[in-house]
Amino acid sequence: MPVDHYENFPVASLLVPAALRRPIEAIYRFARSADDIADEGEASPAERLAGLAAYRAELDRIESGIPPQTPLFKALGEVIAEHRLPLQPFRDLLDAFAQDVVKQRYADYPELLDYCRRSANPVGRLVLHLFKTTSPAQLEQSDCICTALQLINFWQDVAVDWQKDRVYIPQTDFPHFRVGEDDIAAARWSANWAALMDFECDRAETLMRRGAPLVHALPGRLGWEIRLTIQGGLRILERIRRVRGDVFRHRPKLGARDWAVLALRSVKM
Repeated sequence: MPVDHYENFPVASLLVPAALRRPIEAIYRFARSADDIADEGEASPAERLAGLAAYRAELDRIESGIPPQTPLFKALGEVIAEHRLPLQPFRDLLDAFAQDVVKQRYADYPELLDYCRRSANPVGRLVLHLFKTTSPAQLEQSDCICTALQLINFWQDVAVDWQKDRVYIPQTDFPHFRVGEDDIAAARWSANWAALMDFECDRAETLMRRGAPLVHALPGRLGWEIRLTIQGGLRILERIRRVRGDVFRHRPKLGARDWAVLALRSVKM
C-alpha cells in the first residue's frame, strides 16, 4: 500500500458511493497535476512557479464566479459548487507545491509541520467535506493522519529525497543525535542515526494513533480503506524500526504478505 496520499485517491474512488467518485477524481486530477508541475520534467523553477500561478488564477476565477479557462478547472469548479467545498485547501496545496520548488530544508519540526499542513492535510479535509463529516474533532483527526502519512513517507525516502537535494529531517534534530547531512550523503548508518530515526518514527506514530479514531466516523467502505491506509503507514514504521533506521540499504515497503496483517489489524481498530 503506498503511503503517498495522492496515489490512494484512485483506490478510494472505487470504494465510495458512485455519486462521490466524480468529485474525488476531480480533486485527484487537480492535486496530481499541480504536484507534477512542481516536481516532474525539466522545467526551470521560474516555469514551475508560473504554472502554479496559472492554477491559482483559475481558483480565483472560480471564487469570483468567472468561468475557468481549462477543462480541468471547469470540472473542478462544478464539483466545488455542487458540494460547497472550501477553496482554501486547494490554495494550501498550491502553496506547498510552490514551496517545493524553492525550499529543500526545514529548520525545525514546527516548520515541517506547517509544510505538511499545506501539502498533506488539505486532501483529507476535502474528503471529509464531501462526506459532510467536518466537526472540529474530525478535521483535527484527519490532519493527524495525513501529516503522519507525509512524515512516514519522508522517513521512508530519506535516501531518495537526498538525490533530489531535499532533506525533510528538521535541521535542529541532527545535532541532538550527533549526526548530520554528511551521514545521508555517505549512506552511513550508526547507532546515533538509528536513535534519530526512532525519534522521528515515534513522532509519526503518535500523530497516526491520535487520528485513528476518525475511522469510526467514516461510512462504509471508505472507513475500511482509511483503516487499511493507517495500518499500512504503521507497518512501514515497523519496517523502519526493524532495520534500525537503515533506510539507505533497506528502503521499507509493503508486499502481498502484509495484506493479511493489515486486514486483521484493521478489524481490531
